[in-house]
Amino acid sequence: MNSGMRWRIMSLQAILVLVLGFVAGFCFWANSFTTSYVHDQLVAQHISFPAASEIKAGGALDPAEFPASIRQYAGTPLDSGDKAKEYANNFIGKHLESVGKDPVTGKVILDANGQVLTYSTMGDYITAQKAAGASTATITTLNGERDTMFKGEMLRGTLLNAWGWSQLGLYAGYAAFGLVVATAVVAAAFFFELFLMLYGVRKESEGVVTRTSTA
Repeated sequence: MNSGMRWRIMSLQAILVLVLGFVAGFCFWANSFTTSYVHDQLVAQHISFPAASEIKAGGALDPAEFPASIRQYAGTPLDSGDKAKEYANNFIGKHLESVGKDPVTGKVILDANGQVLTYSTMGDYITAQKAAGASTATITTLNGERDTMFKGEMLRGTLLNAWGWSQLGLYAGYAAFGLVVATAVVAAAFFFELFLMLYGVRKESEGVVTRTSTA
């Protein structure tokens, strides 16, 4: 390899080291910023999991209803993306399954597909009940259930959004470490090429000196 080609390769390696290093630094920043932001915003909500004393039959974390994945956080504040997902799916989600009860039978209302009603489908159900001549008390009760659904679904959606951002931060951290490794590899290749170039210049210099001395 001639010196001109080696210089071009080394120039590209040097540029690549700078680019990879910059992107790695940005990913580290993104990881730190996202993690801190999600943590601070969740802490500001002052939400906590039910106490460990509620892990009992009939308690707020009844083992018969709630999985071990949420029971492990009993009594702790909701301050991370993983906790937000757990609270959203296995606490709020669980309670939403029992919202939307028929005022007469006390049973949870299901749609035509056998699914629990949501805020949107509850609206359709109330409209149908009005058309069927349901009493004012019944409609008022159903609207109260729908209001609870709205609040629960909104909070659940917000917490899942926080979890999604925490995952982006997590992946940014993984990417940062990968880029650091890539930067180190390219930097090692650059210094290897530099060594070969300096070694070649030295050998050429020694050859010139030897020829001069012989002459």
